Amino acid sequence: MQTARIMEVLNVAEYAAIAAAEWNGKGDKNAADQAATEAMRQAFNDIDFSGRIVIGEGERDEAPMLFIGEELGRGGEEIDIAVDPLEGTNLCAYNRPNALTTIAIAPRGALLFAPDTYMDKIAAGSAFAAGGGLHIDNPPAENLRIVAETLGKPVSEVNVCILLRDRHEGLIQAVRAAGARIRLIDDGDVFGAIATAVPGTGIDLYLGSGGSPEGVLAATGLKAIGGFFQGRFDFGSDEKATDKRRRAEEMVVGTAIDLDGVLERDLLVSSRDAAFIACGVTDGEMVEGVRIDPSGTITTSSIIMNAADQTVRFIKTIRRGDSGLVRF
Repeated sequence: MQTARIMEVLNVAEYAAIAAAEWNGKGDKNAADQAATEAMRQAFNDIDFSGRIVIGEGERDEAPMLFIGEELGRGGEEIDIAVDPLEGTNLCAYNRPNALTTIAIAPRGALLFAPDTYMDKIAAGSAFAAGGGLHIDNPPAENLRIVAETLGKPVSEVNVCILLRDRHEGLIQAVRAAGARIRLIDDGDVFGAIATAVPGTGIDLYLGSGGSPEGVLAATGLKAIGGFFQGRFDFGSDEKATDKRRRAEEMVVGTAIDLDGVLERDLLVSSRDAAFIACGVTDGEMVEGVRIDPSGTITTSSIIMNAADQTVRFIKTIRRGDSGLVRF
């Protein structure tokens, strides 16, 4: 992926973050998400490329913009795009840490067309790039033992990130019974998974289920920085389960995807020519949120994880407008 292309997509993430930040702390997650989505779509359509949304806001009939399969851009290089225009809608609505705009890009066909369903996930940092025994089918206590031994600390000092959801009650009990620490997050499991490979976040392991689209976004970031990721689709057992599986079967026709099997990181993101981009909406461990100066200057902070050259770049962009001030 050319650096110029990545910078164009960074610009898209920044515009979406600025739009969402207008709703920070205003208690309206839907308005914040819509603002980010509209800004992202408009910015994508200004790029000279042929972009295809493989992960978006949902199916065409459920998402008026950035739906799965939507074509974007003015024509040119064929790119697959995975987006979560506002990762952590509640975090933005209540001005809590780690709300992000997130985008993953790769050549056409390199990102999984992920069905809009749940995915069980396990993620860890670069010490586990080759797995080292970690596996999604292991009991939590076994994975905690492996993490503790590899990182050279007792299980009691291992910190596990889990989404605070009723469905995770048994998982939370199992992790606590094993003696590990838990960081419960209200929203934003792309951050939770990628944070395992980012020094300073204090997160050693991510466990639990979240959206399949977020799984592919996280896998792209972890591919760039050498982290570990496995997933498995969970279609549930309610009246919608059969329809979800049917749609998933249509999406993976012609691929090596087993809908009931383990989804390795490199199966979700099959090319090294892939990049993950996130721009902060609210302050967080990885990046700062949007700053709007009284003079009109807007400052954004972003992270670019590029699998092609195995780099991580932290970018601060200042938009001063016609009369804003640049503060160093």
